[in-house]
Amino acid sequence: MALVVLALLVWAAGWWVNARLANGQHAHSRAVGLAVPAIFGLTLLLMWELLVRGLQVPMVILPAPSLIAARFAGSLPILWQDFSQTILKGALGGYLIGCCAAVLIAILVDRSDFLRRGLLPVGNFVAALPIVGTAPILVMWFGFDWHSKAAVVVVMVFFPMLVNTVAGLREATEMQRDLMHTYAASYWQALLKLRLPAALPFIFNGLKISTTLALVGAIVAEFFGSPTVGMGFRISTSVGQLALDMVWAEIVVAALAGSLFYGLIALMEASLTFWHPSQRG
Repeated sequence: MALVVLALLVWAAGWWVNARLANGQHAHSRAVGLAVPAIFGLTLLLMWELLVRGLQVPMVILPAPSLIAARFAGSLPILWQDFSQTILKGALGGYLIGCCAAVLIAILVDRSDFLRRGLLPVGNFVAALPIVGTAPILVMWFGFDWHSKAAVVVVMVFFPMLVNTVAGLREATEMQRDLMHTYAASYWQALLKLRLPAALPFIFNGLKISTTLALVGAIVAEFFGSPTVGMGFRISTSVGQLALDMVWAEIVVAALAGSLFYGLIALMEASLTFWHPSQRG
C-alpha cells in the first residue's frame, strides 16, 4: 500500500506543479508550453510504475514502464528491423503513393462535374469499409511482403486525402477567381497561383489525418500475412507468447514514429501556410 500512497502523492505533486505553471506569470511562454505536457507525461509514467508494483499486477496484464524500457533497450536491432519493414516501406511508401495520387485525381475531379458527382460518393463508401475486410484481400493480391501493406495504406489514405483536396480547391472565392480571369490567367495559372495555395490548409489537414491512418493500416495489415519481420507480425506473435513487454515496446516505437511523422507535417504546414488564420497565435 505504501507504493499506492506514493503514487497518489506523485499525482498531487504533478498536478500542483502544472497548475502553478499554467496559471503563472509566464504561462504563455514556449518553455512552459513544453514543460506542462512533459511533467504530465512523467507523472503518468511514475504513477503507472508505482501502481503496477504496489498492486502486484501480473506482467501478462500490464508490465511496468521499467520492464518495457528494459525490453526496448535490449531489442533495438529487432525493433529497427520491424520499423524499417512496417514504417519505412509499407506505411511511408503507401502514404506517398496514396496522397500524391489523391491530389492529382482531385485536380481532375475539380475539372469534371461528372467525376465529382460520381467518384466522391464511391470514395465515401470505400472509406467506410473496415480494414479487417479489405486487408486480407489485398494481402492475397500483392503477396506477404511490404507491397501489400503499402496497398492497404493507399486505400486508407487515398479517399480522405481526395475529399480534403477537392474541398480545398473550391475554397477560393468567386471574386478571386474573377480577378484571375480579368488578368487573362489560364486554368493552370489560376490553379498554381491561386487555388492550390488556397487549398493548402485543406491538403495539410488531409496529410495529417493520413499519417495516423497509414501507421494503423500498415500494422494491422501485417496481422493477415507478413514475413517474419514487421511491427504487426511482432505484436501478433508476442501476444501469443504472452510477451507483453515486447508488445508495449512495439507500441512505443509506433507512438514515437507517429508523433515524429505528424510533427514533420505540422512543421511543413506552419512554414507554407503562415498566412492562414489557423497559424496565427
